[in-house]
Amino acid sequence: MNICLFCGTFNPIHNAHLRMAEHVLRKFEFEKIIFIPSYLPPHKCADGEAEHRLKMVQLAIENHKGFEVSDIEFLLNATSYTYLTVVALQKRLGTSEKFNFIIGTDAFEKIESWYEADKLKHLLKFIVSRREDDCNLSRFDYLRAKGYDFDFTNLAFYDISSTELREKIARGESISGLVPPKIEDYIIENGLYRRD
Repeated sequence: MNICLFCGTFNPIHNAHLRMAEHVLRKFEFEKIIFIPSYLPPHKCADGEAEHRLKMVQLAIENHKGFEVSDIEFLLNATSYTYLTVVALQKRLGTSEKFNFIIGTDAFEKIESWYEADKLKHLLKFIVSRREDDCNLSRFDYLRAKGYDFDFTNLAFYDISSTELREKIARGESISGLVPPKIEDYIIENGLYRRD
């Protein structure tokens, strides 16, 4: 199936997310990128309401022909394990084919600790993006030997962090240029990430 999944907390979604998705869409000639905001992330605490994160992704990708958003993790209404999400999405789309899956090098290094990792590796081809400068990609060779299927993007590292964006907002600093204008407007209008 010629689609690629982009899962994450997107808290908030920012320009580096969108830049990566656009690059992957073009480089690998996918039909579409499906953004899947986590409902209840297992590895991190998501600040802000899940519904706000979903809405921000919807706003950020509207009118982009190659992008789509899925609320499948919200329908599952449970801890957002990638394995369960992929199985549910296969069922929804009526396919048993592998999905492509965008992941950063920082998360990919920990992939064996993910829920049902031994099963998950047979359901996905990983599209791995660099999350640091001067990344030594050979350090992932052992994962290929263990049956993980993956390719690397050649997009240069673009240092924007959702955590840093939330901290900037909490300090009252501008995030203009780091997120789409409509996302900045949404955050302001809904009073997200502020310290009261």
